[in-house]
Amino acid sequence: MASSSSSFSSLCSFLPLTPTSTFTKPPKLPYLTAPPTLSPQLPKPCRFATSVTKDREVVVVKDNQLEEKRSRFDDADPDRLLSRAINTALVLGFGTFAVSKLLTIDHDYWHGWTLYEILRYVPEHNWVAYEQALKSNPVLAKMAISGVVYSIGDWIAQCYEGKPLFEFDRTRLFRSGLAGFTLHGSLSHYYYQLCESLFPFQEWWVVPAKVAFDQTVWAAIWNSIYFVVLGLLRFESINNIYGELKSTFWPMLTAGWKLWPFAHLITYGVIPLEQRLLWVDCVELIWVTILSTYSNEKSAARTSDGASSETKSSTLSHKSNKE
Repeated sequence: MASSSSSFSSLCSFLPLTPTSTFTKPPKLPYLTAPPTLSPQLPKPCRFATSVTKDREVVVVKDNQLEEKRSRFDDADPDRLLSRAINTALVLGFGTFAVSKLLTIDHDYWHGWTLYEILRYVPEHNWVAYEQALKSNPVLAKMAISGVVYSIGDWIAQCYEGKPLFEFDRTRLFRSGLAGFTLHGSLSHYYYQLCESLFPFQEWWVVPAKVAFDQTVWAAIWNSIYFVVLGLLRFESINNIYGELKSTFWPMLTAGWKLWPFAHLITYGVIPLEQRLLWVDCVELIWVTILSTYSNEKSAARTSDGASSETKSSTLSHKSNKE
């Protein structure tokens, strides 16, 4: 027993004992442990994109508010309201006068008439009054018809260009009506008489010959007169009028060939001589709209080009002065 205890003590002397308090767990190696589980996370919304979108929405809303304020300001503009009131009064006044004159053609014979009889005889008696005016003073009657037609045609052209119904340019409408009254009615009266004297035949080729003469000689003359007169009434220079006429002469002449040859087959083949201008003026409501729109577009484009060139020249001069 003594020997065994001595051997045990000798063995313990070779093995150093460490206190229990100093023992620590060995560190866990990465490859011995399972990888940590990552919880799936949704991508966060891009704050920059949302802020830009919100900014754009705010800008759009502000722009819309500014446009509404501008439109309200324009609507509340005293000059615009006054111009609209004058135009409305002119349209209603002339319209009421024309309708009342047409409806009261038989006011001297209304005694004992019923409303049905009045409305029945109004168209016929107005036509009789028009024929009597043609016999008594044909030139003045045709001038009045052409002046009214050219005014209405320019009004239609302005509405087609996007202007509101009662915000038309009175000066422009007056120019077109004046050209129709002073020139188209009187010149057309003498032109149709001249055309009959040039072609006093009754053969089948007379109507096509008249249409060809109308759409070459007369159309070229009248389109040139119309553009020159409108340019003079706008107080434009001769060079600008000549440039406008030169650039629009051929396009307007060829544009008329899409409308007038078909209309003039009726003009020279069916309509009597004294009634031709009335028929032509009815078709002219379409043609004057095209003429007026084309002429004023050219004038507006030339004005804008002049303004832009003046702006460029002023900018260049300002830069040269700085240098």
